[in-house]
Amino acid sequence: MATLNSLWQSSTTRSVKPEIDYSSPALAVMELERLLFTGKIITSHADEVWPRLYIGDYDSAENRKQLTVRGFTHIVNCAHTARRGGPDFYKGMDITYLGIEGRDSFDYNMSVNFNTAADFIHRALSGGGKVLVHCHVGVSRSATVVLAYLMLKQHMTLVDAIMTVKEGRGVIPNRGFLRQLIDLQTQLYGRYSH
Repeated sequence: MATLNSLWQSSTTRSVKPEIDYSSPALAVMELERLLFTGKIITSHADEVWPRLYIGDYDSAENRKQLTVRGFTHIVNCAHTARRGGPDFYKGMDITYLGIEGRDSFDYNMSVNFNTAADFIHRALSGGGKVLVHCHVGVSRSATVVLAYLMLKQHMTLVDAIMTVKEGRGVIPNRGFLRQLIDLQTQLYGRYSH
């Protein structure tokens, strides 16, 4: 089995798929972080990472004109608070809203939102909608939710989901979220699946 280091040094293209040993969660997190640190960096407020599915920041979600011009029909706010964001902001825009009160902290359990968010995104995309999943910066909370969606509804492994998202946007979920995604990987595919 090739090591992730050798794969990482030889190429950063999608054609090279690293093998990650999920039997050691701490090692798996480090290997996933290396994978995440290669490839595209953030270049805009919202980037398409899957057909009609975008990851973005607060600015992208609060620009009503751009939301309309770009044709977004659904918003998932992964940093919903009582003082910022919410369905009232989108009144009159024909946008369906899902708010997740997620904190970008190591100990926050984002996984409790995986199924709800994945179902919301899947319904929107299946109905021809266009979805913006955002948080404050658009690299951790929103990325985690999109990765979970790709795993749950598009039947991707965690590595495949990361490589897919990285083609469109640089993302770096925090270590706690990576552990939760590793747990999801194990639930869906077993400890040794790639």
